[in-house]
Amino acid sequence: MNVNRFQNALQRIDAANAKDPNKVVIDDAIVAKELLYSDRMLNRLMDFAPDASEAIQIAAKGQHICRWEIARNSYPMDRVGYLKWREALKKFHASKTTSILEEVGYESSFIERVCFLIEKKLLKKDAETQLLEDVICLVFLEYYLEEFILKHDTEKLKNIIIKTWNKMSEKGQQTALTLSFSTSSLQLIKEALDL
Repeated sequence: MNVNRFQNALQRIDAANAKDPNKVVIDDAIVAKELLYSDRMLNRLMDFAPDASEAIQIAAKGQHICRWEIARNSYPMDRVGYLKWREALKKFHASKTTSILEEVGYESSFIERVCFLIEKKLLKKDAETQLLEDVICLVFLEYYLEEFILKHDTEKLKNIIIKTWNKMSEKGQQTALTLSFSTSSLQLIKEALDL
């Protein structure tokens, strides 16, 4: 690993995400939403898979890079629109990350691998794609489920939890059960999964 090139790539991803106009307050500090998300992704990845490759570490950081630039409401507000938005985002995030990796001197085969992971190709078949999906699901459950509970009805929430659960590997599922949940979130998860 070329440490300087790797660190430079992460710093540039952070700089891009720091421009997010959407802010959140964490420990009395105001933080750009996608910068916080990318930090949570990398931290969870390194907890979950300490030997994670350079490519997947960068993919974790670049997972939502500049997401605010393609608003959800720029697509129809239905299931088809949602899926099209998600597909557009994958390509957008891969493209943004590609530009950064090219700027700092990564070779094309490495960049292609990072894009492969960001676009979540061969889920359930490629070990690193599955690893990234596990981390995405764990970060969602740990940090963002509570937000969803405030916005959606119980049946929709159970459906979201089941879909999230089914995307994870067995190791991911086992790790999810060790996360700290509020009493209401834990109850909802148990009901959704018949635990």
